[in-house]
Amino acid sequence: MYNLGISCFYHDSAAALLKDGHVIAAVEEERFSRKKFDDDFPKMAIEWCLKEANISPEQIDSVAFYDKPVLKFERLLDNYIAVAPRGLYSFLNTIPKWLHKRLWIKNDIMKSLKGFHGEIIFPEHHLSHAAHSYFTSPFEDSAILTTDGVGEWSTTSIGIGEKNSVKLLQDIRWPHSLGLFYSAFTYFLGFQVNEGEYKLMGLASFGKPKYYDLIWDNLIDVKNDGSIHLNMEYFAFTYDKVMTNSKFSELFGIKRRNENEETKQIHYDIGASAQKVLEDILLKMVEYVYKKTKSKNLCLGGGVALNGVANYRILKESSFENVHIPPSPGDAGSAVGCAQYLYFSHHKQKKMIEDTTKSIIENVYVGPSYSKDEIKQFLDTKHIVYDELDDASVIEKCAKLISEGNVIGWYQGKMEWGPRALGNRSILADPRRKEMKDILNEKIKHRESFRPFAPSILEEHYSDYFDLDIPSPYMLLVAPVKKPDKIPAVTHVDGTGRVQTVSKNSNPLYHQLISQFYKLTGVPVIINTSMNVKGEPIVNTPEQAYNMLTKTDMDYLFMKNFMVKR
Repeated sequence: MYNLGISCFYHDSAAALLKDGHVIAAVEEERFSRKKFDDDFPKMAIEWCLKEANISPEQIDSVAFYDKPVLKFERLLDNYIAVAPRGLYSFLNTIPKWLHKRLWIKNDIMKSLKGFHGEIIFPEHHLSHAAHSYFTSPFEDSAILTTDGVGEWSTTSIGIGEKNSVKLLQDIRWPHSLGLFYSAFTYFLGFQVNEGEYKLMGLASFGKPKYYDLIWDNLIDVKNDGSIHLNMEYFAFTYDKVMTNSKFSELFGIKRRNENEETKQIHYDIGASAQKVLEDILLKMVEYVYKKTKSKNLCLGGGVALNGVANYRILKESSFENVHIPPSPGDAGSAVGCAQYLYFSHHKQKKMIEDTTKSIIENVYVGPSYSKDEIKQFLDTKHIVYDELDDASVIEKCAKLISEGNVIGWYQGKMEWGPRALGNRSILADPRRKEMKDILNEKIKHRESFRPFAPSILEEHYSDYFDLDIPSPYMLLVAPVKKPDKIPAVTHVDGTGRVQTVSKNSNPLYHQLISQFYKLTGVPVIINTSMNVKGEPIVNTPEQAYNMLTKTDMDYLFMKNFMVKR
């Protein structure tokens, strides 16, 4: 049975194809369109998924779209009526898009799948998040907490997963949103909403939460169960394209920072305050979920679950024994989530714990790939000088170059699913060299100096270097570093690192490379950052990977068995 899942029209459009409940192909539209965070209908992603599986639309049994457009449109109309006459510009900009396109998503699906005659379903937005978090977990039953900006009406949902069933029990509704609360600070501090939230998380580590009480007293009311009520006098997102208003600026005594302006200490302190408020509210929510469900297991979903600092506190401080976060908990991941809901819940297929766990843990690498012959053809056609190495030499040569201070492009196998490069479309470097962080930010990534880099560590050694007692395969836990003197380049200013644990099963080749680096240096860690520059998606094609070598100060590029020197 083939099931297709689709997410689009908000941000991070994506498509995912499941065969008998297993993810066999999944990719974001941006990887083809080259438009970062592309929100358009994922036509190219769908075409690639079908091509990868070598099937035609007639062979797809059913399709799921990740939310209910009619309910979302209802919320928009209700909101504009409530805030009138403010919001006229936003109304005139938004509503035509819905009337002409977004309400007719079923037509777009049928046009892109000529010959498809199956069923199309529309699970609610938070149900798609919940399904993705639960059906990728190893749990037979679990509590579920999903938190994001907003779906149709819900901004936070509490649910339970049991066998092939996911049910939502309770929610918080628009406009009272923990995700939008955090996005408001993202906007105020000069970053783009739905893109810069992870930048805010990194920036926050440089500050002190001096404005914690100010935020708590003026911007948000929080009950003991974690339910929230925003003071909408300070926020503009219900009636404008911006997130905050002049009263918000007056509260902090500064204007909104523009993206190219200097980041000052007050910005760091405001960021630290917002981050701490987010964490403390999430902990209240999680404790309420624990009391309500009485489960020992927790699955987290929604865009807020990308906040690795908050995730770590939940892991360490909550009453839950086990916590699971899927590799792509945001909207792109809901392309998988809605397809999983379709297969397991709608079609009532039994969740196979071992199989489902294996399919997501060992097959996060379900994106586009290029064969050795295709890469060689590209290099030869462009008259690019390269060395062709055998398998063993690739590992030995690359590890040695990294240990000598070179910055390496590592383009191998299938692209990773989700927002993080997990060792197949990565830039790699030596974590022992403190200066490497600045080199990567300034000369390779062309991004803000406060942004940290992730450590990839052999799964066998993660507890030796980080205060962690479970693996972190998707870079979704930010943990204290135990040996910062050994890996200074991946130790953030607050003494933490956003950890990726690498197992032999999940990525054998990448595991071999880190093992060889460990053999040479005695350190089982490598710097891993995605192969892209600021403002661009992660590379997809061999040509895009090669362009990274030519337009940055990267030293070498390894594509399959081919080594190219800058």
